[in-house]
Amino acid sequence: MFVYKVIHTMVTLIDEEKDKKKSTMVSKPLFSLLLLTVALVVFQTGTLVNAEDSEPSSSTRKPLVKIVKGKKLCDKGWECKGWSEYCCNHTISDFFETYQFENLFSKRNSPVAHAVGFWDYRSFITAAAEYQPLGFGTAGEKLQGMKEVAAFLGHVGSKTSCGYGVATGGPLAWGLCYNKEMSPDQLYCDDYYKLTYPCTPGVSYHGRGALPVYWNYNYGQTGEALKVDLLSHPEYLENNATLAFQAAIWRWMTPPKKHLPSAHDVFVGKWKPTKNDTAAKRTPGFGATINVLYGDQICNSGFDNDEMNNIVSHYLYYLDLIGVGREEAGPHEKLSCADQEPFSSSSSAPPSSGSSS
Repeated sequence: MFVYKVIHTMVTLIDEEKDKKKSTMVSKPLFSLLLLTVALVVFQTGTLVNAEDSEPSSSTRKPLVKIVKGKKLCDKGWECKGWSEYCCNHTISDFFETYQFENLFSKRNSPVAHAVGFWDYRSFITAAAEYQPLGFGTAGEKLQGMKEVAAFLGHVGSKTSCGYGVATGGPLAWGLCYNKEMSPDQLYCDDYYKLTYPCTPGVSYHGRGALPVYWNYNYGQTGEALKVDLLSHPEYLENNATLAFQAAIWRWMTPPKKHLPSAHDVFVGKWKPTKNDTAAKRTPGFGATINVLYGDQICNSGFDNDEMNNIVSHYLYYLDLIGVGREEAGPHEKLSCADQEPFSSSSSAPPSSGSSS
């Protein structure tokens, strides 16, 4: 409407000029040029406004609120939808923006990286939207949400890094360098699950994704949860960044077995240790997330375990970069699982799994 008014005004001025002068040889080109200039500026301004409005953000959107059985429930639209108590809190895009994602994974699109152009902020925030109503990044105050995002991405960064000791920018800047295992030496097909998760002939179930998925039974379970046929098409996880992040967040939010907590639960304080847990030195915190996800592959092996220390280092580094600070990580003994007995034997990856290299 604004553009129309501008054009109408300019045309009126030109007509008035015509009435004043019999010849329009000079004035008409000038007014036409001015008209074109104004219209172009208005168009470009509108384009910029529309581009800004298209960015995912819930911070300016007031939530819908209702009270059910005395409990406040909220709906914030696309990012936190479905009437949840967690949607009444800050959502992830309120405190974790594109520039922070870029800072965390600053080398992922370097020419030597192996997944250039694959991973991006929009894919992460779109995937996270499915789990924010369940508490992912929303289970508490803003600080708690920021810490959980850093914790989750700390695991992701360590498992997809191609950083090394003398890498440009340091070894912690190279998360999301991979989206798949580059040189698998087996198909990761376990015939024990041939009745429940039968392997598709000729298909390899090597590591793929943000928290790399290995083995046919893990692809089968993940695919069932996401309603995607990953058993027949495991390559979907290396072709779709949003799906790859969804698979990783689902794993973070889901207990690996019955009667066990999820990584999310042990991090945000939803899990209460039993006497057996206390005797096994399992306590809530970041170290327990390593235990849940990797169990006897890493834990209870002392403080010199390189893979465990790499995960912890990524978490601390990300806390600094997103503006929380590593001092909020808590005492060192809660950061690792060095002396924690495993919750159970892990079946998520091969014994030597680290980054998808």
